[in-house]
Amino acid sequence: MKGCEDMEKRFSPVQLENYKPLREIVLEALKDAIVNGKLKPGERLMEQQVAEELGVSRTPVREAIRKLEIEGFIIMIPRKGAYVSDISLKDIAQVFEVRAAMEALAAGLAAQRIADDQMEKLERKLVEVKNAVDNSDLDNIIHFDTDFHEIIYDASRNDRLVQILNNLREQIQRYRTASLASPGRLKDTLREHQELVDAISTRNVALAQKVAKEHIENAENSILEAFKEKSYFPFKDEI
Repeated sequence: MKGCEDMEKRFSPVQLENYKPLREIVLEALKDAIVNGKLKPGERLMEQQVAEELGVSRTPVREAIRKLEIEGFIIMIPRKGAYVSDISLKDIAQVFEVRAAMEALAAGLAAQRIADDQMEKLERKLVEVKNAVDNSDLDNIIHFDTDFHEIIYDASRNDRLVQILNNLREQIQRYRTASLASPGRLKDTLREHQELVDAISTRNVALAQKVAKEHIENAENSILEAFKEKSYFPFKDEI
């Protein structure tokens, strides 16, 4: 595990006029830093330093760390403190195993329940994904891909399912660049998205479930291949 006593500044001060409760703002700031790689696996979190950078007391920082421990983003080590969780191949496999089932459920429900305006949003988002792929704009590909899936989640009209899926996606968000950067993966992703839109638009529940499940399984395979081929990924060789 790495210490972070000399950690560079990672956070901007909290905007107190924000309408959200302070504890939620701090939680989002910490989670975003982990998901987007500002805080690395194995890096120690110093409560006081985080609190000073955010301009808050240690209490909401402590609450956020406790919540992120429950969600699997942080691990607490007795007499040492809080660290950003490492990740193993086994962790990746387990997250994707659950996510594939949940994505299939969401797609099937969306095929039954999607509203016309949501269907239009989904089709427009597919165009945005395609344009980003054509321009090799990886940042926007990830951004639009996230939006694409969120439209499907919302169309499922199941708030509990949406919450579960968002948590699962966040746990592997920091490795999505590796997946999409795999040779041929962008074109495959675009094709799979088109198949998913077609299945949902024709209200074909079984096909939507099948396509969604295969899409997530293919994403998992890309990430696992990237882990095996490139030594700079921080993971435990455990499966």
